[in-house]
Amino acid sequence: MDKAKILVVDDEESMCKFMEIMLKKEGYHVSTSRDAPTALEQVKSENYDLVIADLMMPEMSGLELLSQAKSVNPDIDFIVMTAFASVDSAIEALKKGAFDYITKPFKVDEIKIAVRKSLEQKKMARENVFLKRELQTKFDFDSFIGNSQEITKLKKMAERISRSDSTVLIEGESGTGKELIARAIHYHSPRSDKPFVTINCAALPENLLESELFGHVKGSFTGAIKDKEGLFKVADGGTFFLDELGMTSPAIQAKLLRALEEKEITPVGGTAPVKVDVRLIAATNVDLEQEVKFGNFRADLYYRLHVIPIRIPPLRERRDDIKLLSSYFIRKYCQKMQMKEKIITDEAMKLLLSYQWPGNVRELENAIEHAVLLSKGNQITPEDLPQKVKEGKDIDLITEVQPSAPTLESIEKAYIFWVLNQTGWQKSKAASILGIDASTLYRKIEKYKLK
Repeated sequence: MDKAKILVVDDEESMCKFMEIMLKKEGYHVSTSRDAPTALEQVKSENYDLVIADLMMPEMSGLELLSQAKSVNPDIDFIVMTAFASVDSAIEALKKGAFDYITKPFKVDEIKIAVRKSLEQKKMARENVFLKRELQTKFDFDSFIGNSQEITKLKKMAERISRSDSTVLIEGESGTGKELIARAIHYHSPRSDKPFVTINCAALPENLLESELFGHVKGSFTGAIKDKEGLFKVADGGTFFLDELGMTSPAIQAKLLRALEEKEITPVGGTAPVKVDVRLIAATNVDLEQEVKFGNFRADLYYRLHVIPIRIPPLRERRDDIKLLSSYFIRKYCQKMQMKEKIITDEAMKLLLSYQWPGNVRELENAIEHAVLLSKGNQITPEDLPQKVKEGKDIDLITEVQPSAPTLESIEKAYIFWVLNQTGWQKSKAASILGIDASTLYRKIEKYKLK
């Protein structure tokens, strides 16, 4: 740390002079004091990075100076100097918050190394505070764009529960921003300086998911060539975000229930449980209450998860936010592509407002990126929007105004697309749910051009 401010306190003038000359040569700003009461006044008036103080001084000991200086500035670092006979006092100083101690007589390199280590640690601590603030800003609740009544209420609730340690269940369709809310809750919680770990439960087959969640021991299955910590253990002390929890098997659900109730997990192939301290935030795009009724999801786990439910409404239910989101994404992609910010025409905005957005905010973002990239002038017109948005293809099969009569083929296409989305495009799992073989599913994907 360049030009760090150091205060040297010793009742021996020769020691003060020696330390001042030596440390100034190292590039530090150095002040000295011959007694602890004067040093304490200096600490009150100056913002020092480090105090180097002798333990044995008249009027006030180095130990007393340490305690009082820490009460004035808790972030100030201390290195104490002591004779060999008073090492016990030096250890007591460490217990009270001193960074290190040096025994007299010492080698010059000893004090240089101790000072360097202290200042480097202080620099790292400051950087960690800065990074934490950066993360809090990046994942602030205001980064969830929207000022509609539903979103304003949602953000206020999420901010309140971030201060607790309760389990949270976030419900919402794909693309609504469930992970964004989960991250904001974590980075505004008391666990913000601990890990935020995520996993998409629908993206992995059951045996691999179990190993990823809970870990495994060497030899527990083919390919387990060494012990592996699960993500629960990686998230210890922090927050674990389980996305698409509704797609887990009964066996996984049973182990998740134990993790919630007992605060412990057992690795695959292991016998000894491992204690974990994790706040769980789960997310689902299926109706878990209905899944419980159908026997697809454990009721006891559902009620353990449903402590604080948050529902993120789909974009079609908060159309007031489409203009705001569109402006945000236009600005974002114009900056990214290093071009002047574009304006969206009224005709193009009408199309965005009338489209149903089955992919929600994620689909809107993709549509805006597409339009920014393809538009030739400084305006985004209807011609610049994706074809399906221009044609309004993804309309509801039944509208409030006039029910339509969908064909059997359109219903099949919509249902296959929905199941594929629910399973994270795991085609074997989707085929099983649909009651068809994988080859038939692949043909239908090609037929309906589902991508």
